[in-house]
Amino acid sequence: MLGQLLLNILIAFLWVLLQDEDSFQFSTWFAGFLVGMGILYVMRRFFFKEFYLQRVYAAFKLLLIFIRELITSSVLIIKQILSPKMNLTPGIFTYKTKLEGDWEVTALALLLMLTPGSVVLEISPNNDTFYIHAMDIPDSKNAVLRAMTKFEKAIMEVTR
Repeated sequence: MLGQLLLNILIAFLWVLLQDEDSFQFSTWFAGFLVGMGILYVMRRFFFKEFYLQRVYAAFKLLLIFIRELITSSVLIIKQILSPKMNLTPGIFTYKTKLEGDWEVTALALLLMLTPGSVVLEISPNNDTFYIHAMDIPDSKNAVLRAMTKFEKAIMEVTR
């Protein structure tokens, strides 16, 4: 993926040099970058890896999922805080993950801890079980489990 991106940038700079302009123009470089993307897309079967924009798209999709989960969990926490009578039942539950690598597990733990209402307390030594503390088990557990499965699927799209 990184090799394809560097090759695309190189094509863009060659495009700028071939235009024979007096000064560097970003619009010319961007046009060369788009031409390079087209060339790399046509030549993608020779690279033995998927086209690099597929992973960029998957990372962007992961960012959008995180923003949506951040907003929905924030609304849930605000509702719980502003309710006149706080009937919270905090608790700890476990979640088995399908992620394998250290980067994948760390990314999932960080994404979950950045969403309000839940904290990853511990990860098992073999990196397959999360111990999660939720602010209100009846309401938060389902939301956290839903977010975890969405994050897990999106992380696998980015890393595999």
